[in-house]
Amino acid sequence: MAPSPTGSPHVGLARTALYNWAFARHHGGTFVFRIEDTDKERNTVASYDSLIDLMQWLGLDWDEGPLKGGDFGPYRQSERSDIYTDVLARLRESSHTYDCFCTNDEVTARRKASGSKVMGYDGFCRELSDEQRSAFEGEAREPVVRFRMPDGSITWTDLVRGDITFETQFVPDYALARANGDPLYTLTAPVDDATMHITHVLRGEDLLSSTPRQIALFDAFKAIGLADETPEYGHLPYVMGEGNKKLSKRDPQAHMALYREQGFLPEGLLNYLALLGWAISGDRDVFTLEEMVEAFEIGDVNPNPARFDVKKADAINSSHMRLLSIEEMTERVLPFLADAGVVDPTNLADRQLLDQAMPLVGERINKLTEVVDMLGFLFVAESDFTRTDGLDDAGREVVTAAYDAVVALDTWSTAAIEEALRAKLIDDLGLKPRHAFGPVRIAISGRKISPPLFESMELLGRERSIARLTDAMSG
Repeated sequence: MAPSPTGSPHVGLARTALYNWAFARHHGGTFVFRIEDTDKERNTVASYDSLIDLMQWLGLDWDEGPLKGGDFGPYRQSERSDIYTDVLARLRESSHTYDCFCTNDEVTARRKASGSKVMGYDGFCRELSDEQRSAFEGEAREPVVRFRMPDGSITWTDLVRGDITFETQFVPDYALARANGDPLYTLTAPVDDATMHITHVLRGEDLLSSTPRQIALFDAFKAIGLADETPEYGHLPYVMGEGNKKLSKRDPQAHMALYREQGFLPEGLLNYLALLGWAISGDRDVFTLEEMVEAFEIGDVNPNPARFDVKKADAINSSHMRLLSIEEMTERVLPFLADAGVVDPTNLADRQLLDQAMPLVGERINKLTEVVDMLGFLFVAESDFTRTDGLDDAGREVVTAAYDAVVALDTWSTAAIEEALRAKLIDDLGLKPRHAFGPVRIAISGRKISPPLFESMELLGRERSIARLTDAMSG
């Protein structure tokens, strides 16, 4: 997995990381994570940190890479300049490259004059005479090093798409470095693959057209003793957004940080990402990462584009929420409650109340963030308590009756509260449960949707419950 630290990590990037990780784990291989950060203008420290943080949050542990090290580091391209310089020098001594002195304007002008529709470089400098070279050098032109694509065709068996063939006449000679010597991606990524002994590369479909270049370059690497074998490549399908358009970084649903902020479980989100091109079986969508590792075969990945469906992602995440124990769910929601200022994790009373309240909502919340609204009423100071849903006159009359029913209770327990409210509101007043308990729920929690009412009143306590009923009667 070799992302560039530019911008916010993308859904497609996470899906690619997952497939690489699952492939390596399934086969008992080594999962390598490296950073392609040679683009000095676009790369940022914040983006690098977010990549590391994302991988750690998802639990996609790598065997070699940043923070881990390994036998073939460094694992950041910005720290591998000497390696690229050495390989470029060795290639220049071979027949696989040549110096190109052409400007972009000259290449464009020649293409227009010839009427050629082939984009890219036209090979003008492939066989320069000594006189031509001297003339260019006399103009103080700095050459770029271009790779000499071989004649004929290049075929490989793609791990996802089967046999693919490119005619090299449509793959122009390409630059390996800028005129100032700075290496380009066309050189750095294959050099990293070669020197790190990468055997399999799973990457996005958008990089498919670069594969014949890399395969030809690996043949050159073998000739100069840099590599023994060419990696096997698998190109993963596009992830599509709304309107069947490729999910771009401009689409809000493309950013992984969004789902973390919304309270998705990492295992729930990964389960859904796995389904964007792969299935564990024809009639099953919910599975653990361990089950995915056991079943994952790269040849089973569908090469057709997959559409990102937020509703399906929500549903998968909800299923994973149901798989958590109440104790585990409590630990997962605690940071969200703390960030919202609802619970102080260091306060023993807060923690005890949370432990008591979580069983009431464990089956009701579908994302970790939902617990903030669901349980906030239990922890908020009475001076800060507000009702997001209001009461009409009929609702206030119900609350008044509820107050009369519970104010003199000898025992403040769930059973006693329920018995008193049912007797007053349903048996005496003849109200249906929804009309009986809905206004009381709003009075107590401030919302139409809350944990079970009677249990909530017990946890809230007699004094605070009576105070909220009293306030709702007049407000």
